[in-house]
Amino acid sequence: MTNPVLEAIRTRRMARALTAEPIAHSDLEDVLKAARWAPSAGNRRLHRFIAVEDPLTIKLVRMVSPGMFQRPAAIVVICIDRAKAESFGMRPNAKGLFVDVGTAAQTMLLAAHSLGLGAGVVTSFSQAAVSAVLNLPEGLSPEMLVCLGHAAAIQPPGMPTRGRVTWQSLTQWERFPRA
Repeated sequence: MTNPVLEAIRTRRMARALTAEPIAHSDLEDVLKAARWAPSAGNRRLHRFIAVEDPLTIKLVRMVSPGMFQRPAAIVVICIDRAKAESFGMRPNAKGLFVDVGTAAQTMLLAAHSLGLGAGVVTSFSQAAVSAVLNLPEGLSPEMLVCLGHAAAIQPPGMPTRGRVTWQSLTQWERFPRA
Protein backbone atom coordinates (compact mmCIF):
# COMPACT_ATOMS: atom_id res chain seq x y z
CA MET A 1 0.00 0.00 0.00
CA THR A 2 1.33 3.43 -0.93
CA ASN A 3 1.52 6.17 1.67
CA PRO A 4 -0.65 9.01 0.25
CA VAL A 5 1.45 11.78 1.84
CA LEU A 6 4.72 10.41 0.47
CA GLU A 7 3.05 9.86 -2.91
CA ALA A 8 1.88 13.51 -2.97
CA ILE A 9 5.38 14.70 -2.13
CA ARG A 10 6.88 12.46 -4.84
CA THR A 11 4.44 13.46 -7.60
CA ARG A 12 4.16 17.22 -6.95
CA ARG A 13 5.84 19.34 -9.64
CA MET A 14 6.33 23.05 -10.27
CA ALA A 15 3.84 24.12 -12.93
CA ARG A 16 5.62 26.48 -15.32
CA ALA A 17 2.66 26.61 -17.73
CA LEU A 18 -0.97 27.02 -16.67
CA THR A 19 -4.17 26.99 -18.71
CA ALA A 20 -6.57 29.95 -18.91
CA GLU A 21 -9.19 27.97 -16.96
CA PRO A 22 -10.15 29.75 -13.72
CA ILE A 23 -9.86 27.96 -10.40
CA ALA A 24 -12.69 27.63 -7.94
CA HIS A 25 -12.63 30.25 -5.18
CA SER A 26 -13.19 27.41 -2.71
CA ASP A 27 -9.98 25.73 -3.93
CA LEU A 28 -8.04 28.95 -3.29
CA GLU A 29 -9.57 29.08 0.19
CA ASP A 30 -8.55 25.45 0.80
CA VAL A 31 -4.95 26.27 -0.19
CA LEU A 32 -4.97 29.21 2.23
CA LYS A 33 -6.50 27.08 5.00
CA ALA A 34 -3.73 24.54 4.51
CA ALA A 35 -1.09 27.27 4.77
CA ARG A 36 -2.34 28.01 8.27
CA TRP A 37 -1.08 24.58 9.33
CA ALA A 38 2.45 25.12 8.04
CA PRO A 39 5.15 25.02 10.71
CA SER A 40 6.08 28.42 12.12
CA ALA A 41 9.15 29.39 14.17
CA GLY A 42 8.03 29.56 17.77
CA ASN A 43 4.43 29.25 16.51
CA ARG A 44 4.52 33.03 16.10
CA ARG A 45 2.74 33.16 12.70
CA LEU A 46 4.72 36.11 11.38
CA HIS A 47 3.69 35.61 7.76
CA ARG A 48 0.60 37.04 6.10
CA PHE A 49 -1.04 35.98 2.85
CA ILE A 50 -2.42 38.24 0.15
CA ALA A 51 -4.75 36.34 -2.20
CA VAL A 52 -5.04 37.83 -5.70
CA GLU A 53 -7.74 36.72 -8.14
CA ASP A 54 -8.35 39.92 -10.13
CA PRO A 55 -6.96 39.44 -13.69
CA LEU A 56 -5.77 43.07 -13.97
CA THR A 57 -3.93 42.90 -10.64
CA ILE A 58 -2.36 39.58 -11.67
CA LYS A 59 -1.25 41.19 -14.94
CA LEU A 60 0.35 44.10 -13.05
CA VAL A 61 2.15 41.71 -10.67
CA ARG A 62 3.42 39.73 -13.67
CA MET A 63 4.82 42.94 -15.19
CA VAL A 64 7.14 43.40 -12.18
CA SER A 65 7.98 39.72 -11.77
CA PRO A 66 10.56 38.59 -14.35
CA GLY A 67 10.60 35.13 -12.76
CA MET A 68 6.88 34.54 -13.39
CA PHE A 69 6.69 32.49 -16.56
CA GLN A 70 3.24 31.07 -15.89
CA ARG A 71 -0.03 32.95 -16.34
CA PRO A 72 -1.81 32.11 -13.10
CA ALA A 73 -5.51 32.25 -12.34
CA ALA A 74 -4.63 33.28 -8.78
CA ILE A 75 -1.56 34.31 -6.82
CA VAL A 76 -0.88 34.06 -3.11
CA VAL A 77 1.72 36.57 -1.96
CA ILE A 78 3.52 35.35 1.14
CA CYS A 79 4.55 38.34 3.24
CA ILE A 80 6.48 38.77 6.44
CA ASP A 81 4.84 40.99 9.04
CA ARG A 82 7.98 42.96 9.92
CA ALA A 83 6.33 44.97 12.72
CA LYS A 84 5.10 41.83 14.46
CA ALA A 85 8.52 40.18 14.04
CA GLU A 86 10.16 43.23 15.59
CA SER A 87 7.71 43.09 18.49
CA PHE A 88 9.14 39.63 19.25
CA GLY A 89 12.67 41.05 19.15
CA MET A 90 13.55 39.36 15.88
CA ARG A 91 16.19 40.81 13.60
CA PRO A 92 14.95 41.75 10.09
CA ASN A 93 17.08 39.02 8.53
CA ALA A 94 16.40 36.28 11.11
CA LYS A 95 16.48 32.87 9.43
CA GLY A 96 13.22 31.79 11.03
CA LEU A 97 11.29 34.42 9.09
CA PHE A 98 12.41 32.99 5.76
CA VAL A 99 12.05 29.38 6.88
CA ASP A 100 8.41 30.19 7.68
CA VAL A 101 7.92 31.57 4.16
CA GLY A 102 9.31 28.34 2.71
CA THR A 103 7.24 26.03 4.87
CA ALA A 104 4.08 28.00 4.06
CA ALA A 105 4.89 27.82 0.33
CA GLN A 106 5.57 24.08 0.40
CA THR A 107 2.36 23.45 2.33
CA MET A 108 0.40 25.46 -0.27
CA LEU A 109 2.09 23.59 -3.13
CA LEU A 110 1.12 20.25 -1.62
CA ALA A 111 -2.43 21.43 -0.94
CA ALA A 112 -2.79 22.67 -4.52
CA HIS A 113 -1.46 19.35 -5.83
CA SER A 114 -3.95 17.43 -3.69
CA LEU A 115 -6.75 19.53 -5.21
CA GLY A 116 -5.60 18.80 -8.77
CA LEU A 117 -4.21 22.30 -9.29
CA GLY A 118 -0.91 23.32 -10.80
CA ALA A 119 1.28 25.59 -8.72
CA GLY A 120 4.69 27.18 -8.79
CA VAL A 121 6.67 29.65 -6.74
CA VAL A 122 8.27 32.90 -7.89
CA THR A 123 11.06 34.67 -6.04
CA SER A 124 12.26 36.95 -8.83
CA PHE A 125 10.10 40.06 -8.51
CA SER A 126 10.36 43.66 -7.38
CA GLN A 127 9.29 43.76 -3.74
CA ALA A 128 8.71 47.52 -3.91
CA ALA A 129 6.59 47.25 -7.06
CA VAL A 130 4.50 44.33 -5.76
CA SER A 131 3.95 46.28 -2.53
CA ALA A 132 2.78 49.26 -4.57
CA VAL A 133 0.53 47.23 -6.91
CA LEU A 134 -1.15 45.56 -3.93
CA ASN A 135 -1.13 48.72 -1.78
CA LEU A 136 0.39 46.74 1.08
CA PRO A 137 0.49 48.43 4.47
CA GLU A 138 3.90 49.50 5.73
CA GLY A 139 5.59 46.64 7.52
CA LEU A 140 4.31 43.88 5.25
CA SER A 141 7.17 42.62 3.10
CA PRO A 142 6.30 40.41 0.09
CA GLU A 143 8.80 37.54 0.00
CA MET A 144 7.42 34.85 -2.32
CA LEU A 145 4.62 34.44 -4.84
CA VAL A 146 2.70 31.19 -5.21
CA CYS A 147 1.05 30.96 -8.63
CA LEU A 148 -2.05 28.78 -8.89
CA GLY A 149 -4.05 27.47 -11.82
CA HIS A 150 -4.60 24.33 -13.87
CA ALA A 151 -1.38 22.84 -15.18
CA ALA A 152 -1.06 22.79 -18.96
CA ALA A 153 -0.67 19.34 -20.51
CA ILE A 154 2.77 20.23 -21.86
CA GLN A 155 5.22 21.83 -19.44
CA PRO A 156 8.45 23.60 -20.36
CA PRO A 157 11.47 21.70 -19.12
CA GLY A 158 12.77 22.47 -15.65
CA MET A 159 16.34 23.33 -14.87
CA PRO A 160 18.65 20.50 -15.85
CA THR A 161 20.21 18.48 -13.08
CA ARG A 162 23.85 17.55 -13.10
CA GLY A 163 23.62 13.80 -12.90
CA ARG A 164 21.02 11.66 -11.22
CA VAL A 165 19.87 13.05 -7.87
CA THR A 166 18.89 10.50 -5.24
CA TRP A 167 18.35 10.80 -1.52
CA GLN A 168 21.63 8.91 -1.13
CA SER A 169 23.54 11.45 -3.23
CA LEU A 170 22.17 14.24 -1.04
CA THR A 171 22.89 12.52 2.26
CA GLN A 172 26.06 12.07 4.25
CA TRP A 173 25.91 9.75 7.22
CA GLU A 174 27.61 11.07 10.29
CA ARG A 175 30.28 8.70 11.57
CA PHE A 176 30.82 8.91 15.31
CA PRO A 177 33.87 7.37 16.93
CA ARG A 178 33.11 4.24 18.87
CA ALA A 179 33.45 4.45 22.63
